[in-house]
Amino acid sequence: MSTEIKTAVFDLDGTLIDSLPDLAESGIELLNSYDLPPPDEQAVRAMIGDGARRLVDRLLIFGGDEKRIDRDEATRRFLDIYEPRATQKTQLFPGTVKMLETLRESGIACVICTNKPVKAAKAIVEQLGIASLIDAIGGGDSFPTRKPDPDHIRKTVGMIDAEPKRAIMIGDHQNDIRAAMGVPMPSLFASWGYGDRSMATHATAIAGSVAELPRLIYDLSRPG
Repeated sequence: MSTEIKTAVFDLDGTLIDSLPDLAESGIELLNSYDLPPPDEQAVRAMIGDGARRLVDRLLIFGGDEKRIDRDEATRRFLDIYEPRATQKTQLFPGTVKMLETLRESGIACVICTNKPVKAAKAIVEQLGIASLIDAIGGGDSFPTRKPDPDHIRKTVGMIDAEPKRAIMIGDHQNDIRAAMGVPMPSLFASWGYGDRSMATHATAIAGSVAELPRLIYDLSRPG
């Protein structure tokens, strides 16, 4: 028998927010600063999901760099470019506010577990007007581990003293699904996001839109 779900754990980029335009333009500016050929937006789309440092590494490899450029310095440079403009073109996916309100009205806490640096994540959530609907944010630099390590989810849920076994993970990347499996906890794959559909293989279910999330969560949540 299923366990009643009391906490919804959300990925951020590609799940709650469409941040691709700002990430792509920041990546292009980064590569231009190193005189490397920049990617287009669709190329950047496939690079998102493992945090800023991995994104920067993939950008530099795309540009033809063979590990000559210091990745720590390049990551700092990227964040200096990205953080001030993180919400210039970034938007919530349609229906996000209503979905979060519906879950909270039903007694389900909403937290964010993202590989994005927590400073950027908090700024985005605040600027997009959903901070009051989010109970906690666990960023990629909040703990010693990050997704796909299940401890990233456990520690994020622990920020509100909730039980991981009564939570569900919602995300668009294999890191979200793998982390949920490791907890273990159910997961919903956000098909509108940046991850390839093959990443949904081990998800409990696939969500076709943000609006479907409350119903899917209710379907998986039964007092047990």
